[in-house]
Amino acid sequence: MGPPPNIRSGCDLVIEFPLIEELSITRALSEVNIHPLQVVPVNEDLLEPVNLLHEKEYSKYLMIRAANMKITVDRETNIIVNVSGGGCPDVPYLAEQMVDKHLNEAPQPKDIGHTLCAYALQIAYDRVVELC
Repeated sequence: MGPPPNIRSGCDLVIEFPLIEELSITRALSEVNIHPLQVVPVNEDLLEPVNLLHEKEYSKYLMIRAANMKITVDRETNIIVNVSGGGCPDVPYLAEQMVDKHLNEAPQPKDIGHTLCAYALQIAYDRVVELC
């Protein structure tokens, strides 16, 4: 889920759970070295996920956008010509590793990224592979 605006701080992810379970959940997360930035009771609606995928054709190019991340491929050659969007620190690295590579040769974002932007790019990547 997406957090309400008053607690949003960037590329956020919210996990909703009954507050009575806070101790057991934070303990389980801690055991795998995951530490939430905050645990807060939410009295307002969380933002529902929306349809993340949008497709746009530009002549011989196909651009897939997932959330704020975009991947553009030359449909004739299956070469990735652009990766952009988001605001996460690994976006330039993802672009450097993927652009100018064939879809079959480019690394998958999930294998080289570590952020919500990489997650969104993986969704776009999976769709572009499916279509090309």
